[in-house]
Amino acid sequence: MRYLTAGESHGPQLTAIIEGVPSLLPITAEQINHELKRRQGGHGRGRRMQIETDTVEITSGIRHGKTLGSPIALVVTNDDWTHWTKIMGAEPLAEGVDPNEIKRQISRPRPGHADLVGGMKYGHRDLRNVLERSSARETTVRVAVGAVSKILLEQLGIKIVAHVVEIGGIAVDRSATEGMTADEIRAIVEEDPCYCVDPEASAKMVELIDATKKAGDTIGGVVEVIVEGMPAGVGSYVQYDRKLDGKLAQAMLSINAFKGVEFGIGFDAAHVPGSQVHDEILFDEENGYTRKTNRLGGLEGGMSTGLPIVVRGVMKPIPTLYKPLQSVDIETKEPFKASVERSDACAVPAASVVAEHAIAFEIAKALLEQFHADQLPQLKEQIEQQKQYSKEF
Repeated sequence: MRYLTAGESHGPQLTAIIEGVPSLLPITAEQINHELKRRQGGHGRGRRMQIETDTVEITSGIRHGKTLGSPIALVVTNDDWTHWTKIMGAEPLAEGVDPNEIKRQISRPRPGHADLVGGMKYGHRDLRNVLERSSARETTVRVAVGAVSKILLEQLGIKIVAHVVEIGGIAVDRSATEGMTADEIRAIVEEDPCYCVDPEASAKMVELIDATKKAGDTIGGVVEVIVEGMPAGVGSYVQYDRKLDGKLAQAMLSINAFKGVEFGIGFDAAHVPGSQVHDEILFDEENGYTRKTNRLGGLEGGMSTGLPIVVRGVMKPIPTLYKPLQSVDIETKEPFKASVERSDACAVPAASVVAEHAIAFEIAKALLEQFHADQLPQLKEQIEQQKQYSKEF
């Protein structure tokens, strides 16, 4: 399974094409739109979330509510496009038109963005050509792709949920979700303004986000994604590029503004002896093999263990500040205070939704690499056989 996305932040639409989804998977646009709405929510979001309500149009690959096995095309129209048709239009400018009057040319790169290095790489003197594509707006269709993946995973008995575990140093205890199912976590998260399972921590996060916004600053945090119901043995130890944790780490770090990733107890493993890190193996007739703990986050040797996969990502504060940082104009080489595009004070709750869907795609892709099936019923059968085999091994 693979996908590509296309589109600019203020262009007419964002597009994704997914290939490799098995046939006969029941799916509707309404299911995808639910996830798109979650991405636009969360306390701390900026003005654009009030301007647009993202909805998907399915233009191929699905007929009468079921996948065909052919490529699926998803389109999200930008409602704000009407204000940008001249600035972002694909056609050449008419003769005699001053580009500076139309294009809103940008020569002032913002610290922390792709502006300057992207301009160097692709030879753009107008840095709008960089920021339009490097914008986190692209994650809209990544969520749409992940929504398709999540629907597939649900059919396979695999559930995935994300929640916010830290914003600006206000953290939820690691044990907060112990004993909770993915459905129980989701029920809390979808009613919380910060997508957090701890209401006390969430209230403090809201206060901090508001204070940060008032100060003209931004704030980051940590999100956690939990995958429940995975069969053991997905991934491989035999080559570096087949390790499941490596693929999941890449997916997490590919999200805009994410700068760190960990599994299970993650970086805390550097502070304790091995006896407090590794998960002892147990066996009983009813459940087969299991672990006494899940400190390694459901992964050993680049493969799933059958326990919940637990992966965390660190999101830096958004670099677009209303208290702008210093930069240099690429034309005049003069210093200036960086310009402000519409921005959020904190996008960590929304980023948790993006992380959930980025991880969902990689999990679905890994399953389809291991269990080759063109039809959903075949895939279900193979995964059930794998679970039974692992139990009796």
